[in-house]
Amino acid sequence: MRAEYDFSKAKRGALIASKGKTRITIYLDNDVLDAFRTRAEKEGTGYQTMINDALRAVLAEGERPVTEAVLRRVIREEMPATKRAAAGSRKTPRRLTSRTCLVQET
Repeated sequence: MRAEYDFSKAKRGALIASKGKTRITIYLDNDVLDAFRTRAEKEGTGYQTMINDALRAVLAEGERPVTEAVLRRVIREEMPATKRAAAGSRKTPRRLTSRTCLVQET
């Protein structure tokens, strides 16, 4: 074995891809990632495997229709509290008609 090797002209070899898997870059919220890492450590498995299993479980449930309750929850989560307060302070409430247009009640 040599005492020193020259890697100045070396090239990195191609990685062998796993069958049935694709490498992607995804941004997750820190708290979500931390939760998966903590659970994975407790169970002695990889956090990426746990994320994959969670995604598979959601896909296995099938597509569920969006209910009014779900829609209201999502709107509350996404709309800042200041806008909700301003929208709630209208003098005349608005309602959704059967023609799906906003009409002021009289």
